[in-house]
Amino acid sequence: MLNKFETQLSPDERKLLDGLNSPTKIQSFLNGIPYSADEFYRCPLRVLRERKAHCFDGALFAAMALRRIGRPPLILELIPNARDDDHILALFKKNDHWGAVAQSNFTGLRYREPVYRSLRELVMSYFEDFFNTAGEKTLVGYRGPINLKVFDDLDWMSSDAGLERLSTLIDRYRIQPVITDEMAASLTPVDERSLHAGLMGANEAGLFKI
Repeated sequence: MLNKFETQLSPDERKLLDGLNSPTKIQSFLNGIPYSADEFYRCPLRVLRERKAHCFDGALFAAMALRRIGRPPLILELIPNARDDDHILALFKKNDHWGAVAQSNFTGLRYREPVYRSLRELVMSYFEDFFNTAGEKTLVGYRGPINLKVFDDLDWMSSDAGLERLSTLIDRYRIQPVITDEMAASLTPVDERSLHAGLMGANEAGLFKI
């Protein structure tokens, strides 16, 4: 799979990717491209060429880039209630602790340092920043980790054709809840400063419509 992907790169594309030799550099690349409001999925090769991605595209791109530097292509899906979009992270470990790389329309839902002892601990680091445009905290669970190597037959690194199928297959993974219904019902709204900060620079066309 990786060899097939490499054969499709131009010399300039390979040079750029070779420079993404750490999770922080992968995150810097994602921070430097616009958030996509498109409803379709872009494979990592297309993200590289078009310099645009939403969270699904960005997570796949990061998983590809992590794979190129010898790490497993792991992702995790953050699950909201019905009043928000889900969010996808690419996972990595350092010194037996979890970190994450991500593309997001919200400033607080991107990179996490590898300081979290468990996946739940990592997921909960996103809790206060996971809110919709109405200022409602919406994170309720997660799926993962999911190793994208399992889906190599879909050619997810260099073709868009199997990405809808990939998204459907990910939905079959069991959701791990992080709060109860009782907890969710009593959450306080996000304060105005945090809401403003979270939406700084957001592509309005890509925000969940409430």
